[in-house]
Amino acid sequence: MDKDFLSAVIVTYNNGEKAEKACKSILENTKRYDVTLYVIDNASSDNTVDLLSKIDGVKVIRQEKNLGFGKAHNKILKLPMGKYHFVVNPDIVIYSDVLSDMADVMDENADLVLTMPNILNTDGTVQYLPKEIPTFKRLFGGRLAFVSKNFADLRADYTWENRKINGITDINFCSGCFFCIRSDIFKRLSGFDERYFMYLEDADLTIRAKNFGRVAILPDISVKHEWKRESAKSFKYLLIHLISSFKFLLKWRKITK
Repeated sequence: MDKDFLSAVIVTYNNGEKAEKACKSILENTKRYDVTLYVIDNASSDNTVDLLSKIDGVKVIRQEKNLGFGKAHNKILKLPMGKYHFVVNPDIVIYSDVLSDMADVMDENADLVLTMPNILNTDGTVQYLPKEIPTFKRLFGGRLAFVSKNFADLRADYTWENRKINGITDINFCSGCFFCIRSDIFKRLSGFDERYFMYLEDADLTIRAKNFGRVAILPDISVKHEWKRESAKSFKYLLIHLISSFKFLLKWRKITK
């Protein structure tokens, strides 16, 4: 596989305008290497498919039902992929040649198999996402950060909120909102574990990917993410998150105690 060919997938569900912005930002800013951008649409009922089908350079693949995050992303396994493959949320926007930059870093560091950039809020502040293996305490205690300093400290430890990151740094949880993975490794892993409809499939993938090399954050490269935190606002998404949490903790109980 030639590095001059990168691939990326955005999974959408009723978020056409955000996905349109994400797609255009990727196509407009990826300059050094060719990128094939796929959109897997999970049976959206709004104008998502119509909007994205009009963008030159986007390949829209529509599903008949909502497959969830991981299963939809795994559709790429049967399609042409570049040497480096990007998983991108529809609420991500890039402002520089992030994809090429990340591909170059991974090309220069053969031991890196999975990487993520610095994730920023839309106002440019750092978005503190988990970087440690999820445990029961981290998953559930962290949600109570507003209750006491002990819970807040637990959340900060989970997300490295108080840790300064300098240079390429190994992490134990690579966020699925935006990452780059070697395509041969993604295929060897059979992609995401499809038992998770949504949430923690990225933590699961991280653990499995570490059997093949390093997983790291690249703090000198950044993207912006409009983080909605649906599970903190919606009972439906909270329930999905809880189900995924228990699936994860049961599967990885030997390392999450």
